[in-house]
Amino acid sequence: MGLFTSINTASSGMTAQRTRLDVISDNIANANTTRTPEGGPFRRSRVVFRPRVDQPYWRSPFLPDYLDNGIGKGVRIKKIEKDMDQEPRLVYDPTHPDAIKTGPRKGYVEYPNINIVNEMVDMISASRSYEANVAVVNGSKSMFMKALDIGR
Repeated sequence: MGLFTSINTASSGMTAQRTRLDVISDNIANANTTRTPEGGPFRRSRVVFRPRVDQPYWRSPFLPDYLDNGIGKGVRIKKIEKDMDQEPRLVYDPTHPDAIKTGPRKGYVEYPNINIVNEMVDMISASRSYEANVAVVNGSKSMFMKALDIGR
């Protein structure tokens, strides 16, 4: 393990959480967007992470074999995808310019599938995760400074 492994791991988490915060803020900003260039209402976006593990990895000789699943190197953003699982919210407003003109849903407007409460909870979670990674970086810096003080 290198000297800066903990900082590199924490910085990957900080980058991922910053992107997650950007996506959440985009969702909140478009919570009432009923028309997009693709057509239809805005769809909620979500970030998909995956672990960043490079082989070969360092393995502790003291780690039991049944616990050996690789030592993480951080996180990467796999993709940012649209949430197509939830249907858009329907609100009856026949005077709206985007109201459905024909069919059984005539007069209804399709609003984005965004729940502001869930987005705020996700935002708090992302900001707490970012803060935890900042604490790791600060702890690593503190350890490095103590090691330098010992060497003097």
